[in-house]
Amino acid sequence: MIIIIQCRDEVGLVAGVSGVLAKHSLNIVSMDEYVDKAENRFFIRLEVEEIADNEALRQELKQILPDNAHIQIDPQPQKRIVVLVTKEYHCLADILVRNYFGTLGAQVQCVIGNHDTLRDICLRFDIPFILISHNDYSKAEFEERVAESVATYQPDYVVLAKFMRILSPEFVARYPMQLINIHHSFLPAFVGASPYRQAYERGVKLIGATAHFVTNDLDEGPIIAQQIIPVNHTYTAADMVKAGREIETSVLAKALNLVFNDRVFVYKNKTVVFE
Repeated sequence: MIIIIQCRDEVGLVAGVSGVLAKHSLNIVSMDEYVDKAENRFFIRLEVEEIADNEALRQELKQILPDNAHIQIDPQPQKRIVVLVTKEYHCLADILVRNYFGTLGAQVQCVIGNHDTLRDICLRFDIPFILISHNDYSKAEFEERVAESVATYQPDYVVLAKFMRILSPEFVARYPMQLINIHHSFLPAFVGASPYRQAYERGVKLIGATAHFVTNDLDEGPIIAQQIIPVNHTYTAADMVKAGREIETSVLAKALNLVFNDRVFVYKNKTVVFE
């Protein structure tokens, strides 16, 4: 069983939480905790062996924690996700393989694409593919159609696996901290379109990828995971794109694993990640 707490920091929180768990005869298997001193914020993730009366445990924890503490007990162990795609296959293919072999930590409910390019690979893995072309609707209508399809599956998260569309604030507001995007640069560098072209023109010596939650600020949502690799003057923009695909796949896989295992805390525009 997993217990997740985020609240205002004060003296004695770890002792208080441990005492409540001991009262319920819950043995702590692992514990990660962190205090953001600048924000006076306390974060803790615990794994315990036994199963308890969740509501009774929640009420007792609430009594010893500061007001407005955020408490999660035994979150949904197998998350449900919907994946949004355009034409690039590499991130989607990795998700589908992990889903097939049961190592994703979530279940892919469907894939929604604004092009038909990736339908075949979805069908090969017996995953429903829904085509909603952005060319057939206004932006608002397109997003409404996507939202309707997403709602059918009631996912815990929506993964943007190289979904190359800028989403409106209205769409983003439907899924607070539920939209996970992979961006092909080491943010905050090279936001927006064509980051590899931007990196090539700037002559950088490192390129990277960033997985983050989506907010109304383009490519500025809370960062979950990042990775970089070295490049040099011999790399063309096309070489950078090819090398970058490997990083994008790896970073997105890592970020999803962390999120699905409830290891990511969000506060304001930052994350606390217990790896």
